[in-house]
Amino acid sequence: MFDLRAIRDDPASFDAGWARRGLEAQTPRILKLDEERRAVQTRAQTLLAKRNELSRSIGEAKRRKDEPEATQLMEAVAAIKEELPQLEADEKAIGETLDAQLAALPNLPAADVPDGPDETANVELRRIGAPRNLAEPKDHVALGEQLGLMDFNAASALSGARFTVLAAGLSRLERALGQFMLDLHTREFGYREMSVPLMVRDNAVFGTGQLPKFAEDLFQTTNGYWLIPTAEVSLTNLAADRITDAETLPLRMTALTPCFRAEAGAAGRDTRGMIRQHQFWKVELVSITTRDQSEAEHERMTGAAETVLKRLGLPFRTMKLCTGDMGFSARKTYDIEVWLPGQQTYREISSCSNCGDFQARRMKARCRARGSDAAPEFVHTLNGSGLAVGRALVAVMENYQEPDGSIVVPDALRPYMGGLELISAHG
Repeated sequence: MFDLRAIRDDPASFDAGWARRGLEAQTPRILKLDEERRAVQTRAQTLLAKRNELSRSIGEAKRRKDEPEATQLMEAVAAIKEELPQLEADEKAIGETLDAQLAALPNLPAADVPDGPDETANVELRRIGAPRNLAEPKDHVALGEQLGLMDFNAASALSGARFTVLAAGLSRLERALGQFMLDLHTREFGYREMSVPLMVRDNAVFGTGQLPKFAEDLFQTTNGYWLIPTAEVSLTNLAADRITDAETLPLRMTALTPCFRAEAGAAGRDTRGMIRQHQFWKVELVSITTRDQSEAEHERMTGAAETVLKRLGLPFRTMKLCTGDMGFSARKTYDIEVWLPGQQTYREISSCSNCGDFQARRMKARCRARGSDAAPEFVHTLNGSGLAVGRALVAVMENYQEPDGSIVVPDALRPYMGGLELISAHG
């Protein structure tokens, strides 16, 4: 959501920001509704003041025993009482329309975000590691099925498309990746491990920006809960409706959870394999911080996610996303893309976003210095994948494949695999 006073004071800067997102001017409609609502509020306040004045006059007329005047005044009060409920209804209706319009608008991009319509305008910041020279690289689907440890047909029989069954060595490798990431982020980067609900209410997914605009991308239970598309929803909302001591910030949290996405906007994309699934595991990183710390925290979070790939020995590049490729709630995003030999391209494996105070306004998450009389300020929220476990599994399989189709276990994961060095057929 956005500060209406800020929009009134400088509508041009808001329209310029949304124009960078490819949207037409929004403030004329917003300010028109705001003006209509304030006019109704003013009319209601005027009538309330008039009613109070008339009530006093009625008392005076009765003391003078001037019944005709008292009757006339009471009729005027009755007319006001009839009009007030309609004004209240009008104010509510206009307010709901205004809130709905504001809720559907994306965050304003930071000044240093490159302009562009789509991923073709993203800017590469750095590239780490060189891809292996593999004569005939197989993709993860071919590798997994050859090993007999990845079964898409069985998953389809159970659940339909975009699900996978893993077995033995690959199932263990998936678990190892998640545990390795949690240990890295908690032991070396100071994130606090959390176990959070996988089902949340409307207000939680509204707070992080998935509702109302992206409901079709979510799964909902029959009794109204939403399955989380990422642990960002649960973790970030831990700061909702609270005033946090500024001295305790930044709060850094991490969680390994299943994630559930309908992928409604991805029909026909990545239908082969594990790249785009309805259900997948992810280690999420969330920071709750102050305005003056958020830029530095964004760089720090991105570095933590990059370290996972460095420790796994996987080639990657880090991209700054353009305005047309950023997510709804982000003001600036870095994507980390890992090299996949089976596709001969880099694919996104982590997205680290600084949302500024955009989510905090939606969820009323604020902070204030301890003992201060100053008004509380909205916190800044950041989130990032640290990493997507399924895509990390794909990357390890493809980058560590051997000519016979077996998979070498990266050194960093061997302690989590009981010392296993090689995943081979049915093992």
